[in-house]
Amino acid sequence: MKIREGFVLRRVMGQAMAIAVGETSRTFKGMVKLNDTAADMWEWMAEDVTEEQLASRLQEKYDVDAATAKESVEQFVASLKEQGLLAE
Repeated sequence: MKIREGFVLRRVMGQAMAIAVGETSRTFKGMVKLNDTAADMWEWMAEDVTEEQLASRLQEKYDVDAATAKESVEQFVASLKEQGLLAE
């Protein structure tokens, strides 16, 4: 699972934003605001990772239990799918 090409992560006044660039900016209007946890997952998804790998990284970085990490990943991935931001 990987973020679709055509998006970059930028920090604007301390807020993480996913912004469409190039050809993608013609069809995807606007920006996606990300909290710190979502921004970390976004960056980790620059490489092809599984949901399990994302959850594991969340557990390590944020010292949360497995269930909390899994739920966070599932919600984030569902949101990305809904917005068409995952590579196929």
